[in-house]
Amino acid sequence: MPISPSSSAQAARESVARRLRDLRKAAGLTVTELADRCAWHHAKTSRIENARTAPSAKDIHLWCRACGDEGQAKDLIAQSLSAESMYSEWRHQVRSGLKQLQDSWVQFFHDTSLFRVYSSTMIPGLLQTEGYAAALLSAIADFREIPTNDGAEAAAARVARSRVIHEPGHRFVFLVEEAALRHQLGNPDAMAAQLGYLLTAGALPSVSLGVIPMGTRRRRIWPQETFHVYDDTLVSVELLSAQVNITQPSEIALYLKAFEELRGMAVYGAEARALVMKAIDALS
Repeated sequence: MPISPSSSAQAARESVARRLRDLRKAAGLTVTELADRCAWHHAKTSRIENARTAPSAKDIHLWCRACGDEGQAKDLIAQSLSAESMYSEWRHQVRSGLKQLQDSWVQFFHDTSLFRVYSSTMIPGLLQTEGYAAALLSAIADFREIPTNDGAEAAAARVARSRVIHEPGHRFVFLVEEAALRHQLGNPDAMAAQLGYLLTAGALPSVSLGVIPMGTRRRRIWPQETFHVYDDTLVSVELLSAQVNITQPSEIALYLKAFEELRGMAVYGAEARALVMKAIDALS
């Protein structure tokens, strides 16, 4: 079972905090003395050293200057920014709109060779039709109270981004729980079109589509949160509040292990198509 998906981010924050603490101790400064030199309360120093508060670039510059080692500031700032990018709250990501968020992944998708996607709740983004995506993204905009609901524009951008599945040099392995085929987003026509597209997309040479039946007995692993594995270097986990980007090899290995367990429970080809057809029939 994958461990807490925010653990990579927390470990990275703690690494920055540890380096700053070691820097202070090497300079022979107490928590209070460093705080005085930086002109802030000593409690802030403690919060930074215990990874409860992320230091800003200015904080790190002041810290290094107080310790007489400004040469370390640039590297520490880069490490801190990398740590904070691992756990990114959706409310920050969607400030510029949902369309911008879709566009921000385009180049990364072009640079990725192998996509492995597991979803227990919905059709994966790379397989979504515009009608289904518009219903989903508009609902997300409403739920997150985004002032400008650009769900329709974001859906068009998502479909355009998904054309990567037709480009050479990429392989895609999708796993969905059967329940994801039954969760209706949009009107019945949009849902039927979405399920119909799965039958087409699943037949593409570069695509493997597996469906895990709801009646699977003695599951070796239970339904998980939606996650994407890009090559063997990044796992992106979608939580309600945030997106977690995992780069720690040991954690990536756990997600790959979970993916293979789930993959072994899925059905493919004619059996998968039969489950999609059952979901289409259930709409009427």
